[in-house]
Amino acid sequence: MSSANDLCDLTPKPAQEALPVTQLLTLEGVQRWFADGEARTHVLRDVNLTIAAGEMVAIIGPSGSGKSSLMNILGCLDRPSAGRYCINGVDMAGMSSDELATLRREHFGFIFQRFHLLSHLSAEANVQVPAIYADQSFIECQQKARALLQRLGLGQRMQHRPGQLSGGQQQRVSIARALINGGAVILADEPTGSLDSRSGEEVMAILRELHRSGHTIIIVTHDLRVAQHADRIIEIHDGGIVADQSNASRKVPAAQLAQEGESTLDQGREAAAVHWRRFSEAFKMAWVSLCSHRMRTLLTMLGIIIGIASVVSVVALGQGAQTRVLRDISAMGTNTIDVYPGKDWGDEQAASIRTLQPVDLRIIQGQSWVDSVSAMVNGSRTIRYRNLHVSATVNGVGHDYFQVMGIRMSKGAVFSASDVMRRGQTLIIDHNTRQRLFKDWEQPLGKVILVGGLPCTVVGVMENRDDGFSGPSLQVYLPYTTVMGRLLGQSHFNSIKVRLKDQVASAAAEQALQTLLVARHGRADFFLSSSDSILKIVQKTTDTLTLLISAVAFISLLVGGIGVMNIMLVSVTERTREIGIRMAVGARRADILQQFLIEAVLVCLLGGLLGVLLSLLVSQVFGYFVQMIVMEFTALAMISACLCSLLVGVLFGYIPARNAARLDPIQALSRE
Repeated sequence: MSSANDLCDLTPKPAQEALPVTQLLTLEGVQRWFADGEARTHVLRDVNLTIAAGEMVAIIGPSGSGKSSLMNILGCLDRPSAGRYCINGVDMAGMSSDELATLRREHFGFIFQRFHLLSHLSAEANVQVPAIYADQSFIECQQKARALLQRLGLGQRMQHRPGQLSGGQQQRVSIARALINGGAVILADEPTGSLDSRSGEEVMAILRELHRSGHTIIIVTHDLRVAQHADRIIEIHDGGIVADQSNASRKVPAAQLAQEGESTLDQGREAAAVHWRRFSEAFKMAWVSLCSHRMRTLLTMLGIIIGIASVVSVVALGQGAQTRVLRDISAMGTNTIDVYPGKDWGDEQAASIRTLQPVDLRIIQGQSWVDSVSAMVNGSRTIRYRNLHVSATVNGVGHDYFQVMGIRMSKGAVFSASDVMRRGQTLIIDHNTRQRLFKDWEQPLGKVILVGGLPCTVVGVMENRDDGFSGPSLQVYLPYTTVMGRLLGQSHFNSIKVRLKDQVASAAAEQALQTLLVARHGRADFFLSSSDSILKIVQKTTDTLTLLISAVAFISLLVGGIGVMNIMLVSVTERTREIGIRMAVGARRADILQQFLIEAVLVCLLGGLLGVLLSLLVSQVFGYFVQMIVMEFTALAMISACLCSLLVGVLFGYIPARNAARLDPIQALSRE
């Protein structure tokens, strides 16, 4: 058992010299009633009471007499329905809930019959709670808590949780918690009611020592033996004081509460450090709460996980599909412009327009913004190799066609400009034609194939592009002069394909080409089609589909948010008593709001991170079954998903957090 001097040394003293106060707590005509329909149930009736600083007062009376209601008003846990309650002459009626919380935190200390310790915290952490809410540093809180527990004989039990302590030990932890911020006034509600006789005597001895060290002690009890320890005994019955008598004659030590107008925070503290300590404590409490209910937390996260995984996966799939389509289009010719006869696609007069001539080709080749250009003529012919007869599309192109289209040869090489000039009978076949006419082991280069009766020598085999546009058709390529003069018997082109130089704007090149050909033809008997316009259409289409599917996935995210709000509302109901304890030791409404809001945000943020990880796992499974499209993840998409889950936590966590902050401390403490 600690000595009186030890406890006195651990009691924080006011910075200024204590002044004698004759009337510390004053009640004048105080009444407290509760509405019961149109009727009122009175629990206190016209109570007039004065308690001087340094007194040790016992309030006794049978159950239901109103003594607990009186203690709640004295401790600023409740307000009178009528009458005045003054502390140091300052009326409490005009104080806000946060100002009352400041009084409870810095000047009152509560010792409850049922201890009211937070079960998921250690003894040391329980003692630190009021000091943390008083914005003291972590080291200061730790030092004070350890010193108090050491003096109260709990030096070896600091890290034990309440469930690992005896009743007497839990009550000592409660006393240490009441003293950590000074505890000028100690309110003890049946302090020995849940203890055996020996533990009860030890607790009362501690209270007497605190009284001798200058604390004002107010004990609420129905046990006359406990009341005999007090200097003054006040008896209450049916809500009114029926007796008020001295138990012993002794000099009352002087003490003083803070005057009205004292700042709730030391003016010298840095605001940022204060806010950070509050946030870190709220974060710690939120994390401990989530870890204490792992399964419930995981189930709460499930909706967020599914929603975020859906959004990220859909965006990644859309991005992958868009990349694949754009790559395939680029394989057909990047930054190209095609010139066709007629006004537009489907023009019935296009077949009769024969103004695309070799001179157009030469003029276009001479432009500074042109990289390469090729004429195109085509038709369908039967090709024969040995005893095989197949139908194929015969394409007459220039030697630059393969550069325009970005086509590479798997075997051989393209025909030369001289082959074009001399109508060479050189042939390039695609992968499908090679597979159709030749055995896998057979070398096609140098073989002669009859193209509509014209013998042609194979000089090259194109790579298999597998771009999704070539299809299963057979394609063969000859010099356009050969096709025009020896197969089709025409002098005009079906189209001209132009590849632009890098960094040349497609729109500007189209305008220049339009002007050039109109000047030569005398009229616009042609139309242009650029790969840039196709790319824009594809991008717009894929973006629209991604947005549509993302909107559907976002609905699942909202459903997850509603689930979070529902579980948080249940959590507030389950933890009402914990909220009441925190308010009793001085937590502001903002502190409670912050803690529960952080819990909701943590649930959603963790759910968002797990959702991103799940989407990455989905991409691996998807890639195993589908090789055509690769899901592409971007840092922006994943960061946006996490920010979205954070926003869901704030939006759907605010209402439960607000409900928790608005709880009445008296009703919250009475909830089991």
